[in-house]
Formats: sequence, C-alpha cells, structure tokens
Amino acid sequence: MSFPIDKIRQLFPILHQEVHGKPLIYFDNAATTQKPKAVIDSLNGYYLHDNANIHRGAHALADRSTRYFEDTRVAVQHFINAKESAEIIFTKGTTESINLVAYTFGRKFINQGDEIIISTLEHHSNIVPWQLLCEEKGAILKVIPINDAGEILFEEFEKLLSPKTKLVSVVHASNALGTINPVERMIEAAHAVGAKVLLDGAQSTSHLEIDVQKLDCDFLALSAHKLYGPTGLGVLYGKREILESMPPFQGGGEMIKEVSFEKTTFNDIPFKFEAGTPNIGDVIAFKYALDFIREIGKPQIKEHEDGLLAYANELLLPIKGFIPVGTAAEKVSVLSFNIHGMHPFDVGVMLDARGIAVRTGHHCTQPLMKRLGLEGTVRASFAVYNSKSEIEQLAEGVARIARIKNK
Repeated sequence: MSFPIDKIRQLFPILHQEVHGKPLIYFDNAATTQKPKAVIDSLNGYYLHDNANIHRGAHALADRSTRYFEDTRVAVQHFINAKESAEIIFTKGTTESINLVAYTFGRKFINQGDEIIISTLEHHSNIVPWQLLCEEKGAILKVIPINDAGEILFEEFEKLLSPKTKLVSVVHASNALGTINPVERMIEAAHAVGAKVLLDGAQSTSHLEIDVQKLDCDFLALSAHKLYGPTGLGVLYGKREILESMPPFQGGGEMIKEVSFEKTTFNDIPFKFEAGTPNIGDVIAFKYALDFIREIGKPQIKEHEDGLLAYANELLLPIKGFIPVGTAAEKVSVLSFNIHGMHPFDVGVMLDARGIAVRTGHHCTQPLMKRLGLEGTVRASFAVYNSKSEIEQLAEGVARIARIKNK
C-alpha cells in the first residue's frame, strides 16, 4: 500500500499557507516538527473544558485533568517500552532532562577523578551540563572522536573506557548530521566497565523504534516538540532503581510526602522529580501526538523518511558546487550541506524566498563544526508530512543558487 502522504498532510493546518508568495515547504523538522490538528484541538479543549490543577483536587475537573495527564505518562511508557510508567518523568525538554541527571545523579555519584564520556557529535545541551559538573566535582570529561563522514570511531571509544568511567552520555542520532550512533554496542561496552549510559534521544525518537529495555540504557532524554507534540515539554526515562537512588532536582509542592520545619520526606518516583504545577495542557496534548505516530506506524514513517533522504541525495549530489556534510552509512532523514563559495545563511535566505524553510548555522554543535573545519551548514530535515515533490523543489532551488554563485 502506498504511503498516504496527502491524507497525512491534511492533518497539519500550518502546512497549507504561502510564504513570500510560494507554498510553504517545511524542512526544519530537526529543530521542531509541526503539530497535527488533534494536538492543537486537545490544547484548546483542555483550557475550554478541563483546566484544573492535578493530583490534589477532589472536584470533577481536577479528577479529569489528573486522569488525562497520567494517561500520557502511560502512553510514553508504551512508546519507549519502559517497564512501568513511574520511570517516566516530565520535564521542560531534552535539555532539562539531561540537566536533571547532571544535577542529581552527577552530584551524588560523580567524584573527583571520575570520568564522563561524550562524543564529538553532541548538541551543546549534552556538553555544557557535564562541563559544569566536572568543574564542580573535579571530574574529567572525555570526548569520542569521529571520522570525516561524521561517524564515531568505536575503537577509540573503547580505549576511553576504564573503571574510572562513571557515565557515558551520547546522542542517539545527530541533530546536525543525522548520524545514527551504534548505541547498542556502546551501552554494552560501557556497562562492562560499570558505567551508566544516558541517551540523548531528541532526534532518534521521531525516526527510530525505541525500546529502552532492549537497549538497556539507564537514561533516555527526549522532547515532545520533535515528536509532533507541544514545545516546552520533555521526558526523562530512568531505570527505577537508579531514579530511586537520586536526590530531588527541585524542591516544592508535589515532590513531597510530608514537610515540617525540621525535616521533609520526599515523594515516590516519578513525582519526586516533578516539583510544582506541571505543564498540564501540553502533557495531555502530547498523547495525541503519540497516537498520531502509532496510528501510522514507526516502520512506515522510517521507510517514508529514508526514501525522502535517498531521493534528496540522488537529486542534489550531482549539482555542481553542492557539498554534502555528514555522509555516515546509517542516518536519520537529515541532509546537511554547503554550496561552494557561499555562506550557509545566505543560502538559507535564498531558499526562504522560494518558500523553503531550512536551518542554517552551527546547529548548537560548535565543537562538531570545528572538527569538520566549518562555520556551519545548511540543514534540510525531513518528516512524515514531507513529499518527493517538495524534495524536487529543494533540488531546483539549490541548483539555481549554485549556478548563480558558480557560473
């Protein structure tokens, strides 16, 4: 059966508009995905009919809101195949999820002389928290090198591992290049020396099947807005025994069992890490985004997106002056490139004039760009609602821009 691209596109109201007099072509999905109408309707519906604080009220609105909120926690559990919903913690996003681990697990279990390993491919949100922790604790941050294609050098990673390694925190799929890291092998190797593993799943969770029990990762961080859900919402998955061993991240209401001026007793997980009134409406709406993905099917989505990436490479690689950046054998649907003699920003502005939205710059991966000897790239990233005809228009736009510069 053919992929129902027209039917899927009808679910996204924002796609049906013009930009600079041209039909919008949205290729900035690695930054954030657009939202299906069901997600938008859920947000409106919550504030129109159900708005109430959760877990603490005895009235009907509070009961409904609590039930819908916890339904999303269960939906996330099933989406990543966690053992139980208590292992799902709601945060503001992948960045806060990583910081939560750094400030709780890190402060309790990382000591002077201990080592943390990250990779050259990391987003700043998986670099800076560990730098801050290492400065505070006297720990050592080590970095896995990559080859020119943007793939980690696994043998070099193995050399970095030692009994001093307490944590390996790596991106599952690169936001800048699309590279899929061999995380199964990395987790196994890290566990062999007694280290815990955090996966940055901000990009991978929208493209790849995720099974945290099969992967055996200790933590997984993800963002709802990369999964057709609202912004300002993320998830931290952690194994129960590890989460229970960690101190709270913030203090306040909801994360307590009993408070006196002499002593506070903290709540059970996941509530221990969810201080204060949460982002209720967006959490509830996120379930509709996960339902949307489930109804289409991850394998079907991946096949469609892989096809778009292959088609883009087929059309763009022959263009004179087109320079691909990141040519790993295993990638999600991210195409990073430059045009010879042109600044990425200028290319992005010229594509925008044709109604094509791409991202330009260093993509919050400055150390990666330095390793590649680049100031930045143009990044086209594809999602479930993108089509082959849009890829053709991207190729036509890039070809015209390249001809202007290189004739």
